[in-house]
Amino acid sequence: MNLLLATVVLLPLLPGTVLCGWLGGFKTSRPQAPAWVAGLITAIAFGLLLSAAPAVLQGQVLLSHADWVPAIGLNLGLRLDGLSLLFAGLITGIGLLIILYAAFYLGKDDPKGKFYSQLMLFMAAMLGIALSDNLLLLVVFWELTSISSFLLVGYWGHKEEARQGARMALAVTGGGGLVLLAGVIVLGQICGSYDLGEMLGKGALVQADPRYPLALGLILIGAFSKSAQLPFHFWLPEAMAAPTPVSAYLHSATMVKAGLFLMARLYPVLGGTGLFEGVVASVGLATMVFAAFVAIFKHDLKGLLAYSTISHLGFITFMIGLGTPMSAVVAVFHILNHACFKAALFMTAGIVDHETGSRDMRRLGGLMKAMPWVGSFALIAAASMAGLPPFNGFLSKELMLEQALQADFWGAMSWAIPVLATLGGLCSAAYSLRLVHDVFFNGPARDLPNPHPHEPPWGMKLPVLILVALCLAVGLAPMWLAGPLVHGAATAMLGSPAPEFHFALWHGLNLPLLMSVIALAGGAILYFAMQAGGRLHRYLPGPLNAKAIFHWLINGLFGLAGRCTRRLENGSLQRYAAWMLGLAIGLSAWAILRVGGLTSGSRELLEAPPLAVAVWLLLIVMGAALLVLHRQRFVAVVLAGGVGLVCSMAFLALSAPDLALTQLSVDVVSTVLLLMGLALLPQVSPVESSNLRRGRDALLALLGGGGMAWLSWLMLTRNHDSISWYFLENALAGGGGNNVVNVILVDFRGYDTFGEITVLGIAAVGVLALLDGFRVKRPEQDSAGRPWSYAREPLMLRVVARLALPLALLVSAYIYWRGHNLPGGGFIAGLITGVALVLQYMANGQQRAEAVLHAQGGRRYVRWIGAGLLIAWLTGVGAFLFGRPFLSSAHGHPSLPLIGELPLATAALFDLGVYITVVGATMLMLSVLGSASKEGPKPATRGALG
Repeated sequence: MNLLLATVVLLPLLPGTVLCGWLGGFKTSRPQAPAWVAGLITAIAFGLLLSAAPAVLQGQVLLSHADWVPAIGLNLGLRLDGLSLLFAGLITGIGLLIILYAAFYLGKDDPKGKFYSQLMLFMAAMLGIALSDNLLLLVVFWELTSISSFLLVGYWGHKEEARQGARMALAVTGGGGLVLLAGVIVLGQICGSYDLGEMLGKGALVQADPRYPLALGLILIGAFSKSAQLPFHFWLPEAMAAPTPVSAYLHSATMVKAGLFLMARLYPVLGGTGLFEGVVASVGLATMVFAAFVAIFKHDLKGLLAYSTISHLGFITFMIGLGTPMSAVVAVFHILNHACFKAALFMTAGIVDHETGSRDMRRLGGLMKAMPWVGSFALIAAASMAGLPPFNGFLSKELMLEQALQADFWGAMSWAIPVLATLGGLCSAAYSLRLVHDVFFNGPARDLPNPHPHEPPWGMKLPVLILVALCLAVGLAPMWLAGPLVHGAATAMLGSPAPEFHFALWHGLNLPLLMSVIALAGGAILYFAMQAGGRLHRYLPGPLNAKAIFHWLINGLFGLAGRCTRRLENGSLQRYAAWMLGLAIGLSAWAILRVGGLTSGSRELLEAPPLAVAVWLLLIVMGAALLVLHRQRFVAVVLAGGVGLVCSMAFLALSAPDLALTQLSVDVVSTVLLLMGLALLPQVSPVESSNLRRGRDALLALLGGGGMAWLSWLMLTRNHDSISWYFLENALAGGGGNNVVNVILVDFRGYDTFGEITVLGIAAVGVLALLDGFRVKRPEQDSAGRPWSYAREPLMLRVVARLALPLALLVSAYIYWRGHNLPGGGFIAGLITGVALVLQYMANGQQRAEAVLHAQGGRRYVRWIGAGLLIAWLTGVGAFLFGRPFLSSAHGHPSLPLIGELPLATAALFDLGVYITVVGATMLMLSVLGSASKEGPKPATRGALG
């Protein structure tokens, strides 16, 4: 496994996210500590990428692979080629500048630990997308970017517009991610693999498959929604409620380019067809022209930049869709150029807002005199955005116009393609001119919240200076500064060597140059014509727009859900259970009747021994008694415990001592917890069901129970191949243990076990959340009229409990250590410890028992649960370091002095996590239920003696 690639992704994901959040929780004299940590981690990741750049630019592809869930094709595959180097370099390089900028931008009351922790999480997710060599892994990181961007856009949660923008961004990009997942699954089914190394060479196979249009459509919806292409563009302007560093990072340089990256990455598989070119190029061209036109009319500075971003993303999508080798070069080149000038402009907008308190261009003006450095930077960046020489934006715009002249995907209407491309450039020049003129000239400013703006500190200006310097440097020396990187990225995108190209400011007098001159001159004429007399400033948007349509759809969806809920949900749990059970019975019966096979099999049957018959009769009697006496809660719990005890005996008779011991321990603990919970309720439950409802429940019970019995009979009377032989043969060889049950739990089926203990921990924390602080008033008298009093714990029980605890802990340790080879394990050991601690509670009372355990109420046990889950998770992740799947067990038999041969397995660490989680969950529920039964302090009565 290539540790360099894994380190680049994991550095911001683990130490970056955790350390920034942790440092932000301290009130220290160094409030910028999270920024220093984030900057250091980002610089290290950027440095690692730079160290690998020479090899990658020479044509090498660095790969890293580790199995994760190979059964479904999900592997931890990482890939660094020219395309991923370009994107990962932008993510870390511009990310480093954003961290510096944010350190001076954020106010003293803004939680910096929260900001940088979320920023590190987002950076890790974006690096995961850029470096993924497995499409399923890419989708995992894709959705992580949606979640982390939701947190960043909603960073100022006290603002309504921030909350709305975050929800809209999550709804659109998260929904698009789900559609993308469907498309990836279809594509993986066509290719037979989700690994890009195998998929990228199967373009002909994919495009010949009848499922190709479906896979292409689903994947493009995911890409268009992420990169704000029509008709999914509306979420991006709403996300401008985020802090400006977030806008500069996510919505210009990184996240919005994830969709572009996906289309470029899958181009060898999906691209090159008439369908791909017609859809992608058409959507890109339409988005470029539409968004550029709308940007002219936006009065909010960041709103203008948002629509200009959408337009330039359409520009790049247009180039990707054209499908020629040179258009791929132009797309990659403009990704780099746009990231530089747009991040600089967003940060400039943040400076203007920071210094003036406003982003309304109708109120701004004349700021060049107050902020000459910032104004100069804005002039350069806006000139690059408009496509003026000698800046980098001019180069890629000229190349785009040249490619538009050669496009013919509209057939007889293809003459309109260069016309629309020129129109997009014209609008781009107009809004770029408006940005500079309205903000830094066209003065003076009017009614600013801060009427005395001035130059910001150099910590905010330096990142902008670096970016605008790159805009100028790449424009003057493009082949030296950008040529190798663009060539490597275009080669990786095309899947074949990129064509020879030469970037230069002058290519002679040609048609693209004429189109560019028309665009620049037309843009200036259009802007000043609209600006005359203040007409542009008086423009107000109409009520019908994409945002309004989105909210109308969302409100309609919630209204429909409410109406359905009111019709179906009446608050009766019995009704819900009846519907679910009836549906399950109906579907099962339909499936069985459809395939036939309702007759008994031909397998030879064995006679039932008398003891088994007696046990069955006992179960029937206890079940009938439970049915009759179920309203008497104490009796019902005791009878349910009796049924569990009989099941334990059955497991023991069938040579399953692990299951018998587990069942018995669970029975004891659950009986005590149930009794403690029911003690908070009346001793007898009232009759609530009508005769009709009881008849319905009886019918469902008979159908469900009878159906399961008959299905079991059908299975047991037929010969079948058991999978148990696989586990019997591989338990020792593959898991290092003779106890097949335990090896299955901690190795073969470790995922399930980890999920089960997670659910157990969640359930315990749920009990804490529901009952924390809840107290039940004790009654003044019992049902017979006798005064109520708490009985003192019997002396004998206290003495026995005191002796039983160390003995039980010793037995637990013994059961735990032998579990891999003999009946036992962490789960059973945890339950035995839980039983012993339950006995302490019963014998000594809650306060004394928790004093012995040095616990301070239930919250202490939450840490136990967290520690157990963390140990189990780290044990599973540790397998990745050795190139093995999650929770793969390593085992051996070292020989130690005086002790001899000692069987060891890493599964014991996982079992330790199971043990701690089980004990913590049991004690948490016990503590919370015990606290709820305490009577709260009585109020002091007047005249009472002190």
